Amino acid sequence: MRKNSFSTNTLSKVLEIISIKYKTEARLVNLFETQLPIYQPSTKFDNENVKKVTNDVKWANVFVLACPDYHGSMSGTMKNFLDFFWKEFSGKTFGYIVSSHEKGLTVMDQMRTAVRQCYAWSLPYGISINEREDLGSDGKIVNSRLQSRMEMLARDLVVYGRLIYCQFSKDQDSAEQNTFAHYYL
Repeated sequence: MRKNSFSTNTLSKVLEIISIKYKTEARLVNLFETQLPIYQPSTKFDNENVKKVTNDVKWANVFVLACPDYHGSMSGTMKNFLDFFWKEFSGKTFGYIVSSHEKGLTVMDQMRTAVRQCYAWSLPYGISINEREDLGSDGKIVNSRLQSRMEMLARDLVVYGRLIYCQFSKDQDSAEQNTFAHYYL
């Protein structure tokens, strides 16, 4: 939630890997630039930012949530985003990036828990960024292990995201009723 944030910059680099190396279209929804109103379940939002983000969420079958560690928790903005689009997340795959000086594990766990409650899938790992150890003063990555993890995250999102979403879509179109996806028809 700040301009040039470490988590957003790292996310941009992961999306670049996805686009260039895997020739897969990727979009960045920056909630600092495209702010959503506070979610209220009974309210119909007719707002340009909500419309734009809704279109991107419906388009995507894989998500990378990037968030700073705010006192051991995800940001309110991230939670608000998850509240807005919970139904659209079902059957989709999520990866995680957290900027934290303490690994951000509780933040990733909280995002995973929220995503699971949205009936979505999570990769079993995430990326933690410690700006003092991983990035140079110019914001460039100086830690080769971080670069390797970013490559792995990009690859796994493309591969597993495609497999999971394709099967979820097939199951939704199937006459078989005893499937996770059929529940959402």
